[in-house]
Amino acid sequence: MEKLTSPKVIEGILNKYDLHFNKRYGQNFLIDENIVRKIVEAGNVHKNDTVLEIGPGIGTMTQVLAEAAGKVYSVEIDKKLIPVLAETLEDCNNVEIIQGDILKTDIPGLLRTNLQKNPLKIVANLPYYVTTPIIMGFLESELPIEQMTFMIQKEVGERLCAEPGTKAYGSLTIAAQFYAETEISFYVPAAVFMPRPKVDSIVVTLKKRAEPAIRVSDKKLFFQIVKASFLNRRKTLINGLQMNTDYSKERLLNALEKCGIAPGVRGETLTGEDFARLANTLSGE
Repeated sequence: MEKLTSPKVIEGILNKYDLHFNKRYGQNFLIDENIVRKIVEAGNVHKNDTVLEIGPGIGTMTQVLAEAAGKVYSVEIDKKLIPVLAETLEDCNNVEIIQGDILKTDIPGLLRTNLQKNPLKIVANLPYYVTTPIIMGFLESELPIEQMTFMIQKEVGERLCAEPGTKAYGSLTIAAQFYAETEISFYVPAAVFMPRPKVDSIVVTLKKRAEPAIRVSDKKLFFQIVKASFLNRRKTLINGLQMNTDYSKERLLNALEKCGIAPGVRGETLTGEDFARLANTLSGE
């Protein structure tokens, strides 16, 4: 089996199938075997696991996942890559290739048989342009996901794992950590991709919580308050909430006082628990 991380092999495949790197789908193929194996290792993949891979490309990481997992489902949006995958993965009997958009694919239906038997893990080199919808979609789903391991744009990964009071901390941080324990596994330089992207990447792991980390009486209101607090980062908390919610200043000040939160602070200084107390107070008034 040829090493799909070899630039020469990649160029040979592209020429054979008359393919070009598709910017629309954010195609950047890994050319470092060690990085590929480190991602699968970070994914904590074992022989009794079912793995869902998003965007296999030419099958570089799929080959390594097939060695480690019991069953691999790889969803590829680019129709032109399906015959390539049929060739590069012909020796991988435990891999099933599905052509389609991951955001429109019936994942519960696809995995129904295996979900009853094996733990589900997701491992993917995500295209930058759809990173957030994909991650949030899985976090909000009812799928019994044990762990997700994603290689994504560095800045987005740092936002997923940020701490309060930092530049990277925001509404995405709180949403992700509401549903999962997030952790940075390692950084990936742009130089290990073909073609080389303009930004560096990062590998993050998300271990889905059995129950959300924070108790909220109205989840929709909680996320509305969080979003409103970060829409204008330079504004104080009270000004941001006034501008981006329908609550009166008086009601907001009253709720903040009850929660012991100073109205003059910025949203980035509040923890998820702080936002939960504020939302719970507003919903109970």
